[in-house]
Amino acid sequence: MTLFWIILATTVAGILSIAAAASLSLTILSRMVDKMVSLSVGVLLATALLHSLPEAFTTPAVDIPSLFITLLVGLLGFFVLEKAALLRHSHHHEHDGHGHHHGHDAESAGKSGWVILLGDGLHNFADGILIAAAFLVDPHIGVLTAVAIALHEIPQEVGDFIVLLNAGFTKARALVYNFLSSMMAVLGGVLGYFFLDQTEALIPYVIVLASSSFIYIAVSDLMPQMHRRPKLKESLEQVLLIALGVVLVLFISELGHWGHNH
Repeated sequence: MTLFWIILATTVAGILSIAAAASLSLTILSRMVDKMVSLSVGVLLATALLHSLPEAFTTPAVDIPSLFITLLVGLLGFFVLEKAALLRHSHHHEHDGHGHHHGHDAESAGKSGWVILLGDGLHNFADGILIAAAFLVDPHIGVLTAVAIALHEIPQEVGDFIVLLNAGFTKARALVYNFLSSMMAVLGGVLGYFFLDQTEALIPYVIVLASSSFIYIAVSDLMPQMHRRPKLKESLEQVLLIALGVVLVLFISELGHWGHNH
């Protein structure tokens, strides 16, 4: 019965966070993809640096140097993955990077889009293990954990959607791939139920790998695009939107902690 509740909770949490993020990203925000790239930078960096990495590094009995090695391997690994995608598409180069949206450099769809989906899938897998662990302690804690995780995921999923749209994915494709990525939580939940001791020890490393993908995308793909809009007004707008993304993640994190403590 516990396994049933774990599968149900991980599925519902994934669907709810995707539905909420999609309703924002694919309606209001998709008309302003260029502006929203800045918001995504704030969300992705804040999720990685203020939420996920501190969680991984404060896990009891974790070996901190090995987490730093994982972070380094993740950053370099995503660089290599992106290189492979770029080599595959290097024959094609649309436009000069200004005002892109129709299929914004087709090569990008093979780049940042796939990297963000891989990172998001890892993140959701770790979330699934956390939900399973909570259910095995107490079903009520399991439900609260699933709700808190679904809430946390919303700003990050919005960031992911914007990255995918910006990378040339159609709205339908972005939705389908994000949904598949969110279902990694179900896999994490099932494995967590059967092999909790082994999978729990993996959580910090999976979270660090996922975080490295968010940092990599923000710094190597999104920020260089923002530099192509150097005017003062655009630059100020970018800084404000990055700040808004950070505040959004902090606000949702506080809500999550508050819910956890009550």
